[in-house]
Amino acid sequence: MSSSSIRITSALSTEHRGRLMEMARDVKFPEGARVFEEGRLADRFWIIRSGTVTLDIRVPGRRPAVIENLGFGELVGWSWLFPPYLWQLGAEAMTPVRAQEFDAAPVRMLMDADPAFGSAIGQWVGRVLAHRLHSARVRLLDLYAPYGSGLTP
Repeated sequence: MSSSSIRITSALSTEHRGRLMEMARDVKFPEGARVFEEGRLADRFWIIRSGTVTLDIRVPGRRPAVIENLGFGELVGWSWLFPPYLWQLGAEAMTPVRAQEFDAAPVRMLMDADPAFGSAIGQWVGRVLAHRLHSARVRLLDLYAPYGSGLTP
């Protein structure tokens, strides 16, 4: 699954994307800012307008391992959709970032109120989650397995 297939412009219909974007507010993160920390409350999410966000995972006794770099149109954060709503990864702005930010609770409420919208958002986030899980697996194998993952990025 390519990252372009999980970008919001490819993943959601114009109608569903429009409904979601009505809930957005513009935010900025300076280079080096932590967007969120693994294990903390996941009460919002972002879609990148410009810049790069790196996802990472804590590794005991080592620096966090970079899992993936995210750019234009990509979802930053999926843990907001699944109880107990705690970040499973960390995220950092690698360049100055402009993004659209969403409060999770109102989005979840709209998903419950409108089953078609809820299904579309759930399927999108599910595809993102599957992609991130694969990226994490490959990256961790490359870092820590005796012979790497055997896959090239």
